Amino acid sequence: MSKFLHCHKPVKSISGLLIGAMLAACSAETSVSASNDTDAADPVQAEAATPIAKAERDLFVNGLAGTFLGAGDNAPVVLIVPGSGPTDRDGNSAQGIRTNAYRQLAEGLNAEGISSLRVDKRGMYASFEAGDPNAVTVDLYAQDYRDWVALLREETGRDCVYLLGHSEGGTMVSATAAQYSDGICGLILLAAPGRPYADLLREQLQANPANAPILAQALPAIASLEAGETVDPSGFHPGLQGLFNPAVQGFLISVFAIDPAELVREAGLPTLVVQGVNDIQVSVADAERLADAGGTLTLLPGVNHVLKTSPEDRAGNLATYGNPDLPLADTVIPSIVDFIEN
Repeated sequence: MSKFLHCHKPVKSISGLLIGAMLAACSAETSVSASNDTDAADPVQAEAATPIAKAERDLFVNGLAGTFLGAGDNAPVVLIVPGSGPTDRDGNSAQGIRTNAYRQLAEGLNAEGISSLRVDKRGMYASFEAGDPNAVTVDLYAQDYRDWVALLREETGRDCVYLLGHSEGGTMVSATAAQYSDGICGLILLAAPGRPYADLLREQLQANPANAPILAQALPAIASLEAGETVDPSGFHPGLQGLFNPAVQGFLISVFAIDPAELVREAGLPTLVVQGVNDIQVSVADAERLADAGGTLTLLPGVNHVLKTSPEDRAGNLATYGNPDLPLADTVIPSIVDFIEN
């Protein structure tokens, strides 16, 4: 049985590629098919190499769903947490992003003897029974990932699980470990923001001169959300109404209240920070800030936000976001394996 979820699309039209692309949900104009039948899922999501597909199995906890790819008894286990918006367990999105990056991570780790679970976020795709995808907070996501850790420890017999988060997912796994580190071996943060999200949003809005007409509305709205107060966007510029949609303001208030680097410091766990030098969404400065809080920094030249080899120019960089057949950059998996093994 198929259901549909409606989320609120980030405002890419205002500043090109806002931090909003890493924040909450999807779009009221975008229907995302959600089903517990993987055959009904996104066509990219449904594709798989036959040997790998046979080794995979679905796991479920509290209405959440994921795909476990085992690498044998006693193998280390990694929980792969998606980035923002309607990003599925394979790293693809109803908003046109087709990378297969998380599937490729799972397969690459499996080839190195590391098991993984990649998951759909609450309310999305096969996790549609877990709740409203817009009615989320950092704490709620952290509880979800604690539940996955408990299940994985039970399923595999391992004492602990590595939490791997991509983009916004890096912040969510850091928050999980900061609140409850029991059973977590360490953190792997891929292309994760290192500064407070409100600062990043302000920076990206102000970086584009074309945004000047909307700053008088956007900047006070950000300040209000930082202070824990909701805003009424009904009179805002049309391009801002998705970003400040009332349905996602609870999440924005939640994520604006935290400092990603401070979460790493509070977690106090072994932490790997992996950052592509050609990332046009998250900067090397973000990665350095996370590493300074207690992580080991690995910079990957020629690698972009979706973990693919890409040119520096914006058009060529973004073209990789729509090519699911493009493999991960060849430096990504070795950096993760080295951290886990050493």
